[in-house]
Amino acid sequence: MPATRRKARRIATAAALVTLVPGLAACGMDTTAPATARGKAKGEVAPGTVDCEKAKCIALTFDSSPGVKTPQLLDYLKKEKVPATFFVLGKNHLDRWPKVVKRFADEGHEVANHTWTHPRLDKLKKSEIREELEKTQIELEKITGQKPTLMRPPQGRINDDVTEVSKDLGLAQILWSTTAKDYATTDSELIKERTLKQVKKDGIILLHDIYDGTVPAVPGIVTELKKRGYTFVTVSQLLAPAKANPGEIYRP
Repeated sequence: MPATRRKARRIATAAALVTLVPGLAACGMDTTAPATARGKAKGEVAPGTVDCEKAKCIALTFDSSPGVKTPQLLDYLKKEKVPATFFVLGKNHLDRWPKVVKRFADEGHEVANHTWTHPRLDKLKKSEIREELEKTQIELEKITGQKPTLMRPPQGRINDDVTEVSKDLGLAQILWSTTAKDYATTDSELIKERTLKQVKKDGIILLHDIYDGTVPAVPGIVTELKKRGYTFVTVSQLLAPAKANPGEIYRP
């Protein structure tokens, strides 16, 4: 089996654990909904940007990015003027496709941190958590010119140490409200149906652009959600005028 395929399977197994039990992601820890964050914020959204208090917003996010099919996905998103948030994985992804990561930033997408090797952070020492996140921060800044302000913990696993290190590194923790379990199927129609069944206003959609069935499912998802009156935004836009608070856990 090729190394890239073995890597994809390891990531799929990790994703499966939390996707099957979404409530486990932040068990026992306080989370903040996007609407709550906006409600506490002072000021107004920047001119020319979407006000999600008025619009029916949804955030499209991709984990463990980039992959072989990501350029195809970017071409589609650019054509449809749909912004997304990409939670970038370091080893075998960021270091393999740096030009694709630069496209994320150049084309108006949000670039976020998904660790370097995709471990369960809640099983690591604080120094190891820091290494996983900080290395990815450094490399992303080299490519895009900016340090991310958002991270997504692999499997959604969070504890006090993860929160403390994230806060120290200036990273808010972003979970999700919709998952298609795209690690478990290559059926693009099924991925689309699962996603559309779960969406709601202020939702955060979790997909993976590394799996064969996912990128082909995106046009159907986008087309239908636009028909339903949704406006696509990045995660940071979803929170605006609030700023993502380092260490805080956000989940719709």
